[in-house]
Amino acid sequence: MTDIVKNTIENLKRNNMEAYYCENTQQAKEKVALLLENCKTVSSGGSATLAQTGILDYIKSDRFEYLDRFKEGMTDRERREVFAKIQLADAYLMSSNAITENGELYNVDGNSNRVSALLYGPESVIIVAGVNKIVKNLDEAVMRVKKCAAPPNGKRLNTNTPCAMTGECICLKKDAPLITDGCRSKGRMCCNYVICAQQRHVNRIKVIIVNENLGY
Repeated sequence: MTDIVKNTIENLKRNNMEAYYCENTQQAKEKVALLLENCKTVSSGGSATLAQTGILDYIKSDRFEYLDRFKEGMTDRERREVFAKIQLADAYLMSSNAITENGELYNVDGNSNRVSALLYGPESVIIVAGVNKIVKNLDEAVMRVKKCAAPPNGKRLNTNTPCAMTGECICLKKDAPLITDGCRSKGRMCCNYVICAQQRHVNRIKVIIVNENLGY
């Protein structure tokens, strides 16, 4: 474990979040299984990390009641009902756009169902993130989303946003872009910006840092 990862884990704990280090994807899956041992209802955000690690397949197995907002054929009302049920889930799994060495989580969302569950609702939130998500501070976190996270996610989700086509946020053409600067596209993903620092509900949020490059 590098000093950067060690400091990040210590600061996450200082901010009242559980934090774990896993050397590889297999260890991360085992840790998730332990954390979900007493859980029945689970759900997740649209995370490339969870899909890449196989954790998404695990939580969608018959071991759990998976609240699936991606299910084909749902009406808008049915999807909203799933979102409401997720707020009462035993556990919600996701990744994070960035994690600072100071132990802060930085996430940017469009629909914001992901950050909504992160902030309030599910009894437990489990975040799985590769070491590539660790940044020095919030300024680097902001830039990471604009350069590294939003563009490939936009391409993956076919948002037709400028970042999906050019590889970086259009606001980076400015001399000093603001945190909320971005495009005016209909499919814009960067609508709500959430920073999680010290938590009131001790250890509700659990962060698993994996010694691999995962997700965006």
